[in-house]
Amino acid sequence: MSHAADRPSETYSYLGPAGTFTEAALKLVEAAAGKPWRSVNNVGEALDDVVTGRSVGAVIAIENSVDGGVSATQDALARIPGVRIVGEYLVPVDFVLVARHGTALADVRTVNAHPVAYAQTHRWLEANVRGHGHIPASSNVAAAAELLEEHSVADAAVAPPGITDHYDLAVLADSIGENASAVTRFVLVSKTLALPERTGSDKTSVVVELPNEHPGALVDMLEQFATRGINMGLLSSRPIGDELGRYRFVIDLDGHVRDERVADALLGLRRFSPRVTFLGSYPRADGARSEVSPRYSDQAFVEARDWLRAIVRGEPDAG
Repeated sequence: MSHAADRPSETYSYLGPAGTFTEAALKLVEAAAGKPWRSVNNVGEALDDVVTGRSVGAVIAIENSVDGGVSATQDALARIPGVRIVGEYLVPVDFVLVARHGTALADVRTVNAHPVAYAQTHRWLEANVRGHGHIPASSNVAAAAELLEEHSVADAAVAPPGITDHYDLAVLADSIGENASAVTRFVLVSKTLALPERTGSDKTSVVVELPNEHPGALVDMLEQFATRGINMGLLSSRPIGDELGRYRFVIDLDGHVRDERVADALLGLRRFSPRVTFLGSYPRADGARSEVSPRYSDQAFVEARDWLRAIVRGEPDAG
């Protein structure tokens, strides 16, 4: 597949180089099949591609089941206006140990690994590569690629499965990750403002700032969801950066903005918070459907609104 950006309006950006988990996520995007892909170095560059029109969409990691929210992505989405999340994709995370051909596991003394990858494989390494040294790498692919450089000092590297499709290396061990169920969640970001249709299995993402620091401020924010029966899949705090102690919250809600309960909660947030950034409503990657109590159904909200309107019009109270 070509990675040249010959038609910017059809190009998709991803954190490269080839062989990363982000590229694996992009392969799940149906709209990107057969389109040019552009490898970028960081989240900011990926979003800049979208904002400037260099790419029609960008795939970026936003959450990991082991390490939680990806702070660089959360901060960028809060800071860069005019982008929306239009889809999400889940990629299982596992690792292999690779080395130059002719290297045996017993020969390994020093290992290249991205810090996150090392955190998820260090127990296996401690048990099987005793006394090894760790050299932090800038990415999972860079850890492997460095082994082929002339002055490489590492003997092996922790890398994604399939890395040998891109680099002439030998696999010393498979499935060295500590958590067999580890998953990274990626989102597809676009400039389109059109909302994906409701599926009944949806997620809404927002960024919310608290109005000021006072006792119970966080509880006040959370009540906007609790009183409407909305479950949160993610609640992550990030410093705003203007002064010490000021935080914004990145929140994933179960449901679509066209669901009455979600729309009502966003109205409550908008009255409560000095800044609410709507990041998007989109289908859940896992297909899980929200369990909604009858009192939080669309019908319940519509009936309550109709009841109040009848009172305002001076009609008899029908109860």
